[in-house]
Amino acid sequence: MFKRSRSLLAAGCLAGLLGLSCGATFAADAAPAPAPAASAPEAAVAPAPAASSAASLDGRIQDLKGDVIRLNRDLLVLEEELLFPANTQVAVFVSMDVGKMFELGSVQVKLDDKVVANYLYTPLEVKALHRGGVQRVFLGNLKAGEHQIVAVFTGGGPHFRDYKRGATVKFDKTTDPKYIELQIKDNTGKLQPEFEVKVWQ
Repeated sequence: MFKRSRSLLAAGCLAGLLGLSCGATFAADAAPAPAPAASAPEAAVAPAPAASSAASLDGRIQDLKGDVIRLNRDLLVLEEELLFPANTQVAVFVSMDVGKMFELGSVQVKLDDKVVANYLYTPLEVKALHRGGVQRVFLGNLKAGEHQIVAVFTGGGPHFRDYKRGATVKFDKTTDPKYIELQIKDNTGKLQPEFEVKVWQ
């Protein structure tokens, strides 16, 4: 009896040991695998500098402005060609050589006794003419044949006196464009301004 109890006790201990071992094994199997170590954070991509973006946008804006200017110029040229074809076109310009004896105030242009231009000058525009600028005061159409142009200049003459002088010329209009220049010059011999009308062929 005593021996049998000892055998049962040994068996129980063995079973207990086996059970613990099995339980430990089961627990080990059931335990979740440890989470992998967190990888190092990826390097953040640095955003493009705001200055470079602004410069790129500014460059695109400047390109667009250039395109608009070129398109506007082409449209103006096309408009002139349509409204003023070469076979009827006539253009009148004003120029000034030195101009120390006459301070231009205004000019009136008549073609065949019809007023086609009246222009009042500012001091800045007069300075531009003194520096060699040329101003177009009229662009229109004339049929072929003989015509007459009359230009009347008003302003300040020598000794700050009011001055008004006219210049007249007749010209033939062909099928080619006609360019007429109204010239203001100083006559140093007579100490007074001169006004001429030059027709360019």
